[in-house]
Amino acid sequence: MTRAKSDPDGNLAQVRHVVLVLSGKGGVGKSTITTELALALSHAGKKVGILDVDLCGPSIPRMLSVGRSDVHQCDSGWVPVYTDAQKRLAIMSIGFLLEDPDEAVVWRGPKKTALIGQFVSDVAWGELDVLLIDTPPGTSDEHLAVLENLKKHRVDGAVLVTTPQAVSTGDVRREITFCKKTGVHILGIIENMSGFVCPHCSECSNIFSKGGGEELAKLTGSVFLGSVPLDPLLSSSIEEGKDFTQAFPDSATFSAISSISKTLLNSLRTP
Repeated sequence: MTRAKSDPDGNLAQVRHVVLVLSGKGGVGKSTITTELALALSHAGKKVGILDVDLCGPSIPRMLSVGRSDVHQCDSGWVPVYTDAQKRLAIMSIGFLLEDPDEAVVWRGPKKTALIGQFVSDVAWGELDVLLIDTPPGTSDEHLAVLENLKKHRVDGAVLVTTPQAVSTGDVRREITFCKKTGVHILGIIENMSGFVCPHCSECSNIFSKGGGEELAKLTGSVFLGSVPLDPLLSSSIEEGKDFTQAFPDSATFSAISSISKTLLNSLRTP
């Protein structure tokens, strides 16, 4: 694929807010949270983009049931893939560029950095209210590459995703340190898999303990955005690429995601 002429200011000029989604470790549901936040914001009438820079695990396309789509170019750069006819939700992912979805991305740092530079500068997003950037777990070259390429455009901050256990919240502490060292504002912490919702009686059981994310937010002076339970309905929706927020509007999980998205929007509006 040939590279379009780079114009970072032009392609991001109409993007009002840029939010990084970070996690200290893998397996905490960072991409799930990114997807559900994007859907919730989209249903709230916002134009949303997801930039999937988790190069070794690009799961966003499957979660939004867009499969492998051909990425086209226009005069401004790469055209993102839209998930809906109204063009309220746009995504760009390395998953669209792989010949085989099972293909492993075995690249050295410079090649990853170069692709992220293209993703940040060369995607013609057009007008967006919020651009969510789904990053790999931990703190790596990919994170630094994203920040380096966003220097000319204001990054509103980062949302950190954790599970309740101490091993996960410990990793998020290091993520918080990374944000402070790189000057990234922490918009808040989300505790994912906070209890298990029974599909039969809707009772929530704390199989992984509870409150670790909220306690971490207090200890670090960060905003606690909310908790999202481990819900089989959400898991099956993600697996099947269905829109959970439309399919189960009466669920406690939907209420949690909706509340978090509203809190996040309010924090973005605050100067």
